[in-house]
Amino acid sequence: SIVADSSALVVHKICPAAVPSSRSQPRMKTDTGDEADPLSGVLRATIPHEMAGRRLDQALAGLFTDYSRAVIQECIRSGRVTLDGKHAVPKKRLSGGERVSLRISPPASSDLCPQPIPLTIVYEDGHLIVVDKPAGLVVHPGAGNRDGTLVNALLHYDASLASIPRAGLVHRIDKDTTGLLLVARTLTAHKKLVDAIQARSIKREYDAIVHGALTGGGRVQAPIGRSRTRRTQMAITATGKAAITHYRVKTRFNAHTHIRIALETGRTHQIRVHMAHLGHPVLGDRTYGGRPRPPGGADDAFRSVLRSFPRQALHASRLAFLHPADGAPLLFEAPLPPDMRELLDQLAAESRSRLRSGPAA
Repeated sequence: SIVADSSALVVHKICPAAVPSSRSQPRMKTDTGDEADPLSGVLRATIPHEMAGRRLDQALAGLFTDYSRAVIQECIRSGRVTLDGKHAVPKKRLSGGERVSLRISPPASSDLCPQPIPLTIVYEDGHLIVVDKPAGLVVHPGAGNRDGTLVNALLHYDASLASIPRAGLVHRIDKDTTGLLLVARTLTAHKKLVDAIQARSIKREYDAIVHGALTGGGRVQAPIGRSRTRRTQMAITATGKAAITHYRVKTRFNAHTHIRIALETGRTHQIRVHMAHLGHPVLGDRTYGGRPRPPGGADDAFRSVLRSFPRQALHASRLAFLHPADGAPLLFEAPLPPDMRELLDQLAAESRSRLRSGPAA
């Protein structure tokens, strides 16, 4: 195992085999036997005659399988692909035998401003970075927040991420959710990790504190889609995408439960929507859980604790996946942030107080 910054996270590496720390990549063979050199950023190949009649973007996605079709289409649109020395278009129909050249890495530029925002880097090598995100930090820029995001911070930390989709981020968590995020440092790693997310082979677990005393674990399978009445929110809807959440009880308190959640799918706001659907919304979630619900008989101090918790009590605590370069299994675990640890202490104290005082007369 590796301990990275003992003041932050403990990082466990299951496989003893060393993970390459260099950013360099070996030369690779295309399906036609041509050599492609990711270091230079230029890929070259001859279009096989069996691909005659196919669109250029389809053929290149089949030839250069380390890169997503979206990346290849962007290369074509930006003029970084030539056929027999001439610029090509994505819908170009091929005859077979053409010489293709593709510059996979654009100039390091971005319309987003790199910003020196502090980051907790818990692991990094030449292929990936694992970050522990604090509460309050938006992951991706959007309307009204073009700066001050995790993407801005990553671009400052590593300027080469400007050439990777979404600055290398392969998944996301909400602004007020804390915990582990995975960042790819190369287009090849990005393609493999995104594919792994879609194949559900990257394992993500969360800690959550929810309202109500759950009696045991379970599984929620309910499709999630955009709410028809509140367009900024998600909802359980028959037309939504399949969503599956597994949960188990860690600690049961008087009127709340600390649970561990494993995602089988990764829909927007999935945990928050599914737990609210069960009638056990995440504590502090004003969007899906409504106003705080102190238990009957709670004293003013405890009511204040619940009402003042500023965010949803949700933390991305565990991340397991295969390294995109050598296939080594990696496991990272992030301890609960101080605000959730303090909240658990308060819940435990309230439960002990209830037991000492006994049932109300």
